[in-house]
Amino acid sequence: MEGEFDEVSGFLGGSMKKYAGVLAAAGAYILWGVLPAYWKLLREVPAYEILSHRIVWSLLLTLGFIVLLGRKDTFLRAARERKNRITFSTTALLLAINWLLYIWAVNAGFIVEASLGYFINPLINVLFGMVFFRERLRAMQWAAIFFAFLGVLYLTFYYGQFPWIAMVLAVTFAIYGLLHKKNPLGPLDGLCLETGVFFIPCVVFLVGLEYTQGGSFGHIGLHGSLLLAGAGIITTVPLLLFGYAAHKIPLSTLGLLQYLAPSINLLLGVYVYGEDFSRERMVGFLFIWIGIALYVAENMLCRLRAKRSALADRN
Repeated sequence: MEGEFDEVSGFLGGSMKKYAGVLAAAGAYILWGVLPAYWKLLREVPAYEILSHRIVWSLLLTLGFIVLLGRKDTFLRAARERKNRITFSTTALLLAINWLLYIWAVNAGFIVEASLGYFINPLINVLFGMVFFRERLRAMQWAAIFFAFLGVLYLTFYYGQFPWIAMVLAVTFAIYGLLHKKNPLGPLDGLCLETGVFFIPCVVFLVGLEYTQGGSFGHIGLHGSLLLAGAGIITTVPLLLFGYAAHKIPLSTLGLLQYLAPSINLLLGVYVYGEDFSRERMVGFLFIWIGIALYVAENMLCRLRAKRSALADRN
């Protein structure tokens, strides 16, 4: 897929090619950011049915890309490996939980809380790095996690309810990322394997719904049916853009751009769908944003020091 993007960016000119990675990353995060608007168009369809369509159409689309790119043999070899089957069965379950909860949260009026989960996610990743990879956290990283903890604590006491939607989304996605980090398989092949795990159960479920006349596909008009089928496109395209960007730009740049998605989610929830974002709720988010700012600043300082050290060694 990377070669396809390179050909397009080369055709458009040198400057375009130079920034192709940044544009791809921005495109991926913007698409993920506006995803709630897509699910809102299907709010009359139960979340579990949308999830089933998302899995079925995503598998068909990813398989099509794999065949088109001539990677069928490589994919089949990876699929035959027992280690990959175990890993991607686990990540498939995590992804299904994450997708189902996110779709339900969006259509139940919890876009703001869902966005909170993806603001917190990078800090959960830092914590996982300490627990699973024995990475030593620096002072500013500890401070970032502390402020995020304060934010969650404040929101819990203010609303009288733990922000479980945000935390489940953050933790499932963090574990999902952790397992992918330990596996060299690319995002396209990975998504194909993951959706393949639940493909047959989802097909059986959807056929059963159609048989009992309880299904939505073909019964909610052409527009709604196309949106259900389009769930595969809205899932696969940003993932391909992200996979390309990850090979083209530094992780620090990718890390900064990742906040585009939850920021767009938040703006949609508040200004388009009228969800609550009172001053008190803003305080909880503010604690978390301070943590994020510390995390980003610390990363940038570390990279700056590393560059200065490398230049000093050359001289």
